[in-house]
Amino acid sequence: MENLRNKTPLNYHSSYHSERFRSLSYSEPSPPSAGSDASSAPSSPSSYTGKQQHVPIVYPALLSKVADAFRSRIILSNRMRDNLEYKDCFDGRDAVDKIAYIIKTTDRNLALLLGRALDAQKFFHDVTYEHRLRDSSSELYQFRKMLSILSSDNFDHVEYGKEDNGEDDAEDDTKDDTKDDAEENDLPNGVFTLLTDCYSPTCTRDNLCYSIFCPRRLEQSVLRKNSKISPTLKRTSSRSSLSDKKDRKLWIHTVLPEIANSVSETEKKRQEAINEVIYTENDFVHDLEYLRDCWMKPLQEENIIPELRREEFVDTVFYNILDIYKINSKLNDALQKRQNAYAIVEQIGDIFLEHVPKFDPFIKYGAHQLLGKYEFEKEKSSNPDFAKFVERIERLPESRKLELNGYLTKPTTRLGRYPLLLDVVLKHTPNDHPDKINIPKVINIIKEFLTNVNIESGKSENRFNLQQLNDQLISKGNVDLKLTEEERQLVYRGPLKKPARAGEPSDLLVFLFDHALLMVKTKIVNKVEHYKIYRKPIPLELLTISTTEGPSDTLRSNPKRPQSILHGGKGQASRRENNNNQHALTLCCLGKKGFAVTLYATTIIGRKKWIEQIEKQKELNEKGKVFEKTTLIEKRYFRETNKIISAVFYDDYQKLVFGTDSGVYVMNISQNEKHATKILKLEKVSQIEILEDYKLLFILADKSLYSYPIDVLDSGDTNSASKRSKKISSHASFFKSGTCRGKTLITVVKNSTLQSTIKTLEPLEQNVKHKIKGPAFKLLRGSSDVLKTYKEFCIPAELTSIHYLKKNLCVGCTKGFEVVDLESLKTQGLLHPEDTSHEFILKKENVKPIAIYRVCGGDFLLCYDEFAFFVNKEGWRSRPDNLITWEGSPTSFAFHYPYVLAFEPSFIEIRHVETGHLEQIIAGQNIRYLYSDSRGNILVATNDPTTDNSEVFSLNIPNGRRNSLISEATSIATLAFEGRSSTFDSIVDNLL
Repeated sequence: MENLRNKTPLNYHSSYHSERFRSLSYSEPSPPSAGSDASSAPSSPSSYTGKQQHVPIVYPALLSKVADAFRSRIILSNRMRDNLEYKDCFDGRDAVDKIAYIIKTTDRNLALLLGRALDAQKFFHDVTYEHRLRDSSSELYQFRKMLSILSSDNFDHVEYGKEDNGEDDAEDDTKDDTKDDAEENDLPNGVFTLLTDCYSPTCTRDNLCYSIFCPRRLEQSVLRKNSKISPTLKRTSSRSSLSDKKDRKLWIHTVLPEIANSVSETEKKRQEAINEVIYTENDFVHDLEYLRDCWMKPLQEENIIPELRREEFVDTVFYNILDIYKINSKLNDALQKRQNAYAIVEQIGDIFLEHVPKFDPFIKYGAHQLLGKYEFEKEKSSNPDFAKFVERIERLPESRKLELNGYLTKPTTRLGRYPLLLDVVLKHTPNDHPDKINIPKVINIIKEFLTNVNIESGKSENRFNLQQLNDQLISKGNVDLKLTEEERQLVYRGPLKKPARAGEPSDLLVFLFDHALLMVKTKIVNKVEHYKIYRKPIPLELLTISTTEGPSDTLRSNPKRPQSILHGGKGQASRRENNNNQHALTLCCLGKKGFAVTLYATTIIGRKKWIEQIEKQKELNEKGKVFEKTTLIEKRYFRETNKIISAVFYDDYQKLVFGTDSGVYVMNISQNEKHATKILKLEKVSQIEILEDYKLLFILADKSLYSYPIDVLDSGDTNSASKRSKKISSHASFFKSGTCRGKTLITVVKNSTLQSTIKTLEPLEQNVKHKIKGPAFKLLRGSSDVLKTYKEFCIPAELTSIHYLKKNLCVGCTKGFEVVDLESLKTQGLLHPEDTSHEFILKKENVKPIAIYRVCGGDFLLCYDEFAFFVNKEGWRSRPDNLITWEGSPTSFAFHYPYVLAFEPSFIEIRHVETGHLEQIIAGQNIRYLYSDSRGNILVATNDPTTDNSEVFSLNIPNGRRNSLISEATSIATLAFEGRSSTFDSIVDNLL
């Protein structure tokens, strides 16, 4: 690089020189942070008199510094070229833009020269390996170091942090130093002399130093000699085929002049296009022959690769390239034969139409190409004999100084060029010509092959990288991300910084899969790169994102759902940047083991990209959701001081009765214009139930249970309705209505510290709807009583739930599920005492039993606030491998076979009963379960995160999914247990 001034053509505008010394004067500052886009280090007074904004990001003459800054700032994306998708690319114009920004110049030619100096050391390459860096948005480039997209070299300036526990700090430092040295060795090295500054502190542009080699003196000399140099850079010739393009003969040079002059200008253009198709096909076949003769045969015959894996290696690297050669050599022979037979080629569409349908090997090759490249690079780095062989072959004249990777990409790039070449032929073909019909057919067939190549290569690359990551993961405990499953996808990946512990920030590599988000730290073990899991992987269903700078690494129970900047979040979601000009991205994991961690992107574009990718994948996952939300009460109706707490349907599901902090309301939900009418003034209405057959309304408000005649719901007069109430009980914790022993009962529970009092009431038959009144009715008509006591008893434990069985009552309490015989009032535990598999729950403290549901096969699902499991009708554990552990801490449940819904304040967890698989998460703020029934109606209330207003929605299974499900199970509340003997011969019988 020292002689780069003499080797590089200075075909750029002479204004570069004044620009260089105006904006490129530089004295080495401390290295800027990766997140900064400008350096604040001052330049030396002797060499810099401009404004601070003109100081380069790094010292521009050192290629390693420029390369590192370039890699950390260039944005990689997937791009399409010639109908082929290339992964992790950047275009030439963007590359020149970034280099110009790094060295702070407006001279794009200078930036292009510097970029070509990086290109010359194979820091990056054209995706087809055909040419050097060009200042064009249509030219695509990839970084050289791409053995695996998981490699940290493909991330933006990744640093390697120490272990969290600090036990291996010294070891990690050594390993990190080794890794840093390896990274330095991967970067281009050299001095770009055009951008060097004079080392003499007294040298200025007006007062030069004594040295005849002073860059300023040489620069002035170049100014005088090259003031009339052309302002543009010339393109270098492409090396796309074995034959040099300057030796190409146009069609008009291959035929007699009288033949060329006998056709129209349009036909001449058509023949030139046909000629290009034919000679490029011939070149492609010769390229394949070069691979066969110069690479495959020597590797198979010589002792370069160990014999035991020689054939496997050749098959892996070159795969089915000989199958492609067989097909294309026949196509080439047919084209050559027709061109040799006729000076004017009449048509080629028929030939292509015969051979193109046989292009299936292109798909297999494209899918395998990444693995072949990986094996080639791995062998070259570990086998010195093979590395020498590669260097020797690539120096042969036959290679045209094009490396093997350039030839290995030719089958896929050739497939992508066919539509372009044939389209030019079609453009100059008359409408009545046979090629006008055949060529479009050929192009469509090839484009279909290209589509399949992109699909299969994408799948292959995804599987390859997931396998690589799976092999390199280091985790504490049993963490199975199921990365090797067939449908698993790696959606996005990149670096994010975590807050520094002792000075400099430490980078994490973050992977977004189709089902989870993973954060890892890079760790070197025996010179092999591994990834240590930084925090527990976050399932996408439980992941929420925010641009707020939250408490890093702090466990948070039930974190509120943050707002994304994509949704125009306000208030708490407003951005707050840190002092390092980095951009905060807070990742929250919902649930009882939830946490929030704040990471930082180096640019706002990088952060936005992360948010977009996460939101997009979550939306894709939502398309397969089990339940859909239908809003019944919009959040504009009830403010934060009047939250909706309970609800029930009424009048054949035409009306909704719901309780709030200030009273009871009725809304006709069948009307388009929904309006809520307040019918009762009560505080803290926590429960509402309606017995339509008895024309009774029961309301629990402020721990007092009241009964009302049902017609108060239609009166609209709050004063008269309040006067018609009857107080049933005070100090009530909750109540539940249901049917047991053929009777409709109301059970009221009063909890205290040591025991619970259960009072079971029965409605009087005088209130039965449509019932014929007998003589007793006349005696009771004057009475104001609506209920009579059926049973009253105590249990020495705090109750959490009640379930009506056919002949008994099942209660959930601190001791577990207990079955109560309403005749004898004897109590027995639901779980069989001889079943040792129940020990895990007996050892648990403060576990709350909440719900029981019957499922297919006669088993019963017992739902606790931590887990759920199955028992059979004798109380023995069934399906021992099927234990559902809730992500959250549910306070209530609903059942809609085959799904069980667990409600906690921050989200609803929906699981498949038979598999226990987490099917859906519905996040919200202050979620309250309101109502469910055996018909599948489920009502939920939540609060708006900004205004805290209440909203009510129903959960419904979409028709398509509903039709595919067979609802064979209902709540056990509609079924029955029968009392069992003391020998526990049967816990349940006569269920139906």
